[in-house]
Amino acid sequence: MREPSYLRLYREGKLQDRIDRAVEMTRDCSLCPRECHIDRLSRELGFCRTGEKAKVASLHAHFGEESPLVGRGGSGTIFFMSCNLLCYFCQNYDISHDAGGGEVGPEELADMMLSLQKRGCHNINFVTPSHVVPQILQALFSAVERGLNVPLVYNTGGYDKVETLEILEDVFDIYMPDFKFWEARWSEKFCKAPDYRKIAAAAIKEMHRQVGDLAIDAAGIAEKGLLVRHLVMPNDVSNTKEVMTFLADKISEDTYVNVMDQYHPCGKATLDPAINRRLTRKEYVEAIRLTREAGLHRLDSRR
Repeated sequence: MREPSYLRLYREGKLQDRIDRAVEMTRDCSLCPRECHIDRLSRELGFCRTGEKAKVASLHAHFGEESPLVGRGGSGTIFFMSCNLLCYFCQNYDISHDAGGGEVGPEELADMMLSLQKRGCHNINFVTPSHVVPQILQALFSAVERGLNVPLVYNTGGYDKVETLEILEDVFDIYMPDFKFWEARWSEKFCKAPDYRKIAAAAIKEMHRQVGDLAIDAAGIAEKGLLVRHLVMPNDVSNTKEVMTFLADKISEDTYVNVMDQYHPCGKATLDPAINRRLTRKEYVEAIRLTREAGLHRLDSRR
C-alpha cells in the first residue's frame, strides 16, 4: 500500500503550519467562496452555520461509494452537518440543512477516523468538508500520532477556494468533487451561487494539479488522484455535455468520472417543475453518451 502523503508532511514538521494557516482564515472567515468574514473562533456563524467546532451527523463503513473507494472494507465516511452550498434539492437534505447539535472537538474527530481504520476501511472519506478544513487538520495531527495511515478523501460539492485547497496539498491524496452545473441560472436558483461554474472549474484544476488522474492499485483500490462526480438531473439542469467537455478538454481524458443516476426530488425540489421528478432512463442514457462523446472513458462501474 502506498504511504499517504500526510505522513511525510507530519514527519517534516509541516502539518502544524497548515493547521495554523487554516485556523487563521476562520478569524475573518474566508475559507470558502462565500467569504462571510465573521469570526468563527468567537462562535459567530456565517452561511455554513458552523463555528469553532465541526458538527458530525454520522460515520460508517460505506459500501455504496465509487468502486475504487469501497473494495472489501468499505469507505470510511464521516458526514459533516451543514454545507457551504445548501442546494435546495440536496440528496442529504436532513444533514446539510440541519444546523443543530453534533459538535465534536479534534480528539473526538480523530477517534472517529481511527475507529473507521480499525474496522478495515480503505480510506477516510470526509463528506462536505469545505467549511471544516481547520477542524479536519487539527484532528489529523492527533490521529497521525495515534497510528492513522490510510488515505484521506476530500468529498466536496466543488465550491472550494483555490487558496484553501493549496493548504491541503499533500494532506489529501484523493479529491472527489462534484461538478453540478454549468449555467449560472441554475446554480443561482438552486444554490445561491451564480459563480459556481467558475469556482468549481478552478478548484478541479487545482485538485488535478496536486494529485493527477486517479491511480488504482492491483486490488482495485484508489491510492491517489482525482475522481469527479456528476449528478444527472431532469431537463438537463446539470448541463452534462458542457461539464464533460470541460473535464476532457481542460483536465484530462483520463479523468475518472461517476455519472450518477440517483437523482430524486428532495428538500424543496418537489416545488420546482424543472426538477420535481425522477430522472428518466432516456435522460441517463443520453448523459452517458455525451460523456463518452466528450472523450472520457473511465466511468465508475457502479453506474
